[in-house]
Amino acid sequence: MPLSFVSGPTRVRVPATSANLGPGFDALGLALALHDDVTARVTSGGCRVEVTGEGAGELPDDETHLVVRAMRAAFDVLGGQPTGLAIECVNRIPQARGLGSSSAAIVAGVQLARALVTDGGQRLDDAGALRLAADIEGHPDNVAPCLLGGFTIAWTESAAAATAMRTGVLPGARAVSLPIAPDVQPVVFVPGERGLTSVARAALPADVPHRDAAFNAARSALLVHAITTDPGLLFTATEDRLHQGYRASGMPATAALLVALREAGVAAVVSGAGPTVLALSALPAGFAPGMDWTAHRLPVDMVGAQVAGGRLGHAERDPVAAGRKS
Repeated sequence: MPLSFVSGPTRVRVPATSANLGPGFDALGLALALHDDVTARVTSGGCRVEVTGEGAGELPDDETHLVVRAMRAAFDVLGGQPTGLAIECVNRIPQARGLGSSSAAIVAGVQLARALVTDGGQRLDDAGALRLAADIEGHPDNVAPCLLGGFTIAWTESAAAATAMRTGVLPGARAVSLPIAPDVQPVVFVPGERGLTSVARAALPADVPHRDAAFNAARSALLVHAITTDPGLLFTATEDRLHQGYRASGMPATAALLVALREAGVAAVVSGAGPTVLALSALPAGFAPGMDWTAHRLPVDMVGAQVAGGRLGHAERDPVAAGRKS
């Protein structure tokens, strides 16, 4: 059936995210109340992108922009492409700092494409939107909290497991979103310098000792309990042996701040691939990170991606498709 597009613009608001949270490498994530707003409409031809705020003058203004690429991928799944697109991005999430700017762009693109098609929510359901966003990003740990909000656990369902479950589950990314303990009040320390996920991943070894894997498995399980129920355990629960130590030499300022915070008793971790540092417990009075860092206290975003006008049955609204637990 040919696609029918809505008239007029559609807007989506997407949150920043912090992935890994210490031990939960490529699995755990948190949505933060710092947002990009992206507006799109179907036009008679061509593709135009306007960017204000973070990335203005640096990000592409054509088909190569990540929002457009995500929209095109979603339109392919939906069944066809519009004649043209006009997109306006108001960016507040720092670029290349470990706060999920690329995941925000991908989720915005997927959700905008769904919303611009009159029956987009039926052609590409909530679970499919998560799978597609994770496929584009390459891993689900940031796109899951961006889409669902809150604290998320993400994983990738294998074809064999999906078949064995016999519940209509398809292979690909899945996630659940869990409530946060009220005492969890994140603070991010954002540096002026940027970092690249590809560089950070290249620093990781191909194999790790079995004892380190076991250590992180225990801490990841404890972190789920600590962040949802008992924040007093966050310091121990955020210990990591899988990735932060291997990346430290490539981000010396990040490593130094992380050590300073943890020596002060703060449950601090590298945010995603860095170089931002995330603190999940209270800071000591008068703590100053230094001139190279800007601190932001960011509440947890419990809603996730929001499309203006409620055109979609948002993933975060559907506890079955999205895995939200209340």
